[in-house]
Amino acid sequence: MSALVPVRLRSALVMAVVFVVGIVAFGWPFLVEPGAALDTSHSGDAPFVFVVLLPLLAALVLSELTSGALDAKAVAMLGMLAAVGGALRALGPGTAGLEPSFAVIILGGRVFGRGFGFVLGAVTIFVGALLTGGVGPWLPFQMVAAGWVGFFAGCLPPGRGRVEIGMLAGYAAAVGLVYGLVMNLWFWPFASYGPEVSYVAGDPVSENLGRYLVFFVTTSLPWDLGRSVLSLLLIALAGRPLLRALRRAARRAAFDAPVVFERRDA
Repeated sequence: MSALVPVRLRSALVMAVVFVVGIVAFGWPFLVEPGAALDTSHSGDAPFVFVVLLPLLAALVLSELTSGALDAKAVAMLGMLAAVGGALRALGPGTAGLEPSFAVIILGGRVFGRGFGFVLGAVTIFVGALLTGGVGPWLPFQMVAAGWVGFFAGCLPPGRGRVEIGMLAGYAAAVGLVYGLVMNLWFWPFASYGPEVSYVAGDPVSENLGRYLVFFVTTSLPWDLGRSVLSLLLIALAGRPLLRALRRAARRAAFDAPVVFERRDA
């Protein structure tokens, strides 16, 4: 089934820029010279990432609006799903990694497409941060990572019924762990946890990767398993009716119906 909100050329270009910004934001500490001392936080670049990210998200929505891929009804759906996801995120902030909002992001990206899923993921995290007071240097990185969750949910292959639910549940379980793997990178290179688990600038990639995997397994994995298992269970148990509801709402809103103006003689 094709996406109800397809990605147009202009939107694809804006999204490519957003992806590059996200990759650079997460990855630049790994490109410093050997022996270089990293700052202990993202206090310098996090505001820059946030200032760049918000206009790019606005540009993505505007490009979809002007190209006709996104209309007022789709924007309303985006706002409603982001509000629901943000409210769900506020139910259990900081509780064993439990984030039911991931199910909303994944299902939204699945039904409405990659571009919609990316914006939904980023905006959901932003709304949740405002509701919970979780605004900090980590926020733009969370927005980018959650945007990727929604984007790749929209890239999953076609399927319906049990096949689709199984695929989405498996994706939810995997992405719950991958999200944690990615998000740790916003702080791990900057801190010193001991020689066995800390990043060393200039060391071979294999050695730093080994240290990071030890760090992930010993610190982050239990937290990320909570997110992974909860997302899997929510989609496995409630995914089918939620998909039907979203698709029924999309059909009634006629997102993909062309707008035709009829001339009425006086």
